[in-house]
Amino acid sequence: MLTLPAHAVDVTVVGLTNGKAIVSVNGGRPKTLSAGDVGPEGVKLISATSESAVLEIDGKRRTLTMGQGITTNFESTGRSKVILNADGTGHYLTSGTINGGQVKFLVDTGATMVSMGTSDARRLGIEYLTGVRGSSNTANGVATVYHVKLDSVRVGTITMRNVDGVVHENSDMPFVLLGMSFLGRLELKHEGRTLTMMQRF
Repeated sequence: MLTLPAHAVDVTVVGLTNGKAIVSVNGGRPKTLSAGDVGPEGVKLISATSESAVLEIDGKRRTLTMGQGITTNFESTGRSKVILNADGTGHYLTSGTINGGQVKFLVDTGATMVSMGTSDARRLGIEYLTGVRGSSNTANGVATVYHVKLDSVRVGTITMRNVDGVVHENSDMPFVLLGMSFLGRLELKHEGRTLTMMQRF
């Protein structure tokens, strides 16, 4: 039986302007791509603004912000792996989907569940008012929250189904917190400023 080696594509956005992005692929020399251009490893720039770039990597579209990187790798074991690079403040930010809708995630191992504000929940079509009502202690006092079940949560090539989530009432959060209801089902490994997430099976 022939086993194919794992193939990884590591892409980091190092510069952004309207219609153009400067990207580094697999640690190589940064290359300027205009919308429609195809760079090393077949990475294609779909569109770009001064805030983010939409890239097609391994046939899948991903949105990356300035300084953000992602590594996609499907290993011969059949386990999906995603590697995130920390931003300038040490946080891990990435794009993904919840129930098929695009979101921006902030990896938060201190969060029990995938957490979001009401505006994201409404945009994603999550009927949180039918969820279990509860309360949560925050920096601004006690807040009302709703516990929900998310049909699917995806980051890169990793998709988890039936994930516990929480919606914070009357709260608009800049990111969806990617908490342990998702992360706890993965193998996590920190190396310097990178975080590797791999499916357990």
